[in-house]
Amino acid sequence: QVQLQESGGGLVQPGGSLRLFCAASGFTFSRFSMNWYRQTPGKERDIVARITSNGETTNYADSVKGRFTISRDNSKNTVYLQMNDLKPEDTAVYYCNVVWGVMNYWGQGTQVTVSS
Repeated sequence: QVQLQESGGGLVQPGGSLRLFCAASGFTFSRFSMNWYRQTPGKERDIVARITSNGETTNYADSVKGRFTISRDNSKNTVYLQMNDLKPEDTAVYYCNVVWGVMNYWGQGTQVTVSS
């Protein structure tokens, strides 16, 4: 079955950096675009970044452009989210996502807290 396991979250000061990891299994990773979303309490889950199956095309939410970078290693079935110049408003639970047909698959999420 499809499994997505996020890691790398934590507490960081404003201006700091974190790198999130998502280890995928249960599907042919190299054939699928992958997404990072984030969610804060009481709000909808919003997309942060997307990367195509071969890694050649990436897209970002306006709020993170120039600060976040999504990448992937198809040999390791892993997608990454490098987050630089973090701001308090980046505080959220970050989720890895893959869409397979009509199914949306999610990991359990990793908490990112940006605070001084």
